[in-house]
Amino acid sequence: MVKPGLTAMVVAALALALATAVALARAEVDDPEKVNAWFNRLSHTERKTTRLHFYFHDTLSGKNPTAVRVAEATMTEKSPTLFGVVNMIDDPLTEGPEPESPLIGRAQGFYSSVGLESLALHMNVNLVFTTPEYNGSTLSILGRNPALETYREMPIVGGTGIFRLASGVATAKTYFFNLTTGDAVVEYKVIAMHY
Repeated sequence: MVKPGLTAMVVAALALALATAVALARAEVDDPEKVNAWFNRLSHTERKTTRLHFYFHDTLSGKNPTAVRVAEATMTEKSPTLFGVVNMIDDPLTEGPEPESPLIGRAQGFYSSVGLESLALHMNVNLVFTTPEYNGSTLSILGRNPALETYREMPIVGGTGIFRLASGVATAKTYFFNLTTGDAVVEYKVIAMHY
């Protein structure tokens, strides 16, 4: 059962995440005619492959968490897999595993615990890049993340900017996990095909 007022909190959190994504994404949005012309050229364009390597810093603790619980099922306290928990995120993406490593973007969206018998997360995350090469371009991850496995493969289902019409795979591997706080650093290797 959902707690009273929780729906309003979830809606507010989703609106905040969307507003933040719009503010961070500085890619120039083309008018419909330019987009149409771009699509018309696709038949003469070869697909490109881009490989990216970065670290995802998911911080649930401290004064400035980047992941916040926005919903949970009433049975969560009894569930060893935290079934029903939903976390909204705006996690930094960095070149290296250290928090002070150069920032390359943000992971914005949410993940939820969907496994009753084993820990599995549903990831709905936009990787919003801020480096000069990819500034404002995004890649979208939508899929299952069996978080306790050494390697987790999740689909890239789309993208914007340089990554328009992207598809591909994101492979995640936990670099650091704090059992007490839930804070984690996850290494990502992404292969994206796009035009």
